[in-house]
Amino acid sequence: MHDEPGDRSRSGRLLLLLLILAVVLALTGAGSLVFASGFGLRTPQRSGATIAPPADPVGGAVTVEALAPSAPVSLEIPAIEVHSSLLRLRLNPDGTVEVPPLDSPDAGWYENSPTPGERGPAVILGHVDSARTGPGVFFDLRAVLPGDGITVGRADGTSASFRVDRVAEYPKTAFPTAAVYGDIDHAGLRLITCGGAFDRSARSYEDNIVVYASAVSAGQAG
Repeated sequence: MHDEPGDRSRSGRLLLLLLILAVVLALTGAGSLVFASGFGLRTPQRSGATIAPPADPVGGAVTVEALAPSAPVSLEIPAIEVHSSLLRLRLNPDGTVEVPPLDSPDAGWYENSPTPGERGPAVILGHVDSARTGPGVFFDLRAVLPGDGITVGRADGTSASFRVDRVAEYPKTAFPTAAVYGDIDHAGLRLITCGGAFDRSARSYEDNIVVYASAVSAGQAG
């Protein structure tokens, strides 16, 4: 994994990617994540765990000075005991976002999104489960609560800390591409996995779980 992604014209690239993704979503109805799996989501065990309705606005942004680009290398979500290295994900030939290998224990950062701590929405994706390997890195993602902390370690030795704003569940046929991948005025984070009912004929879940978070501190030595 290389360190600095370098300067990019992210706004232009993200706009193009949003258009590509929107077309793919409309044609396939599969969203940006398709996981072959035979396991269902476990009922959250944490008190008060709820999924926000899709129309809820994203809130809770905190003004934090943005960091220079540096590729993310690790992810920590203490509330659900996630401790993961991060893979680097690209676009598939069909325009959908690549996901980690199905049997990978790690989540992955989408390299065409900002690096965590930069201004904009850094996007990290992970599996909920697998028929072969069982629960995935984001098996309990829907149990995350607003206010929970997330820390992303970066290749330059610094880390960025985030606070969860909300958790939402969307049908894959109505995935909110602009809200997830679109520009924002602060350093943000999006965690994405599958959820909802499992469609055995399509071998994929019907929904996506999205965690929206905002940076609360950045630049600490990792």
